[in-house]
Amino acid sequence: MWYFTWILGVLLACAFGVINVMWYEFQSDNYDEETGEPLSKKKE
Repeated sequence: MWYFTWILGVLLACAFGVINVMWYEFQSDNYDEETGEPLSKKKE
C-alpha cells in the first residue's frame, strides 16, 4: 500500500504547484508593470 501514499504525495505536490502559480498570476496583476508599484497605492 506504499504506492497509495506515494500517489497522494505526488498529487498533493502538483496541486501545491498549481495553486502557487495561480497565486503568483493573481499577485502580478495587482502591480504596475512599468514601476512595480502596487496599483492600489498608485497616484494618478
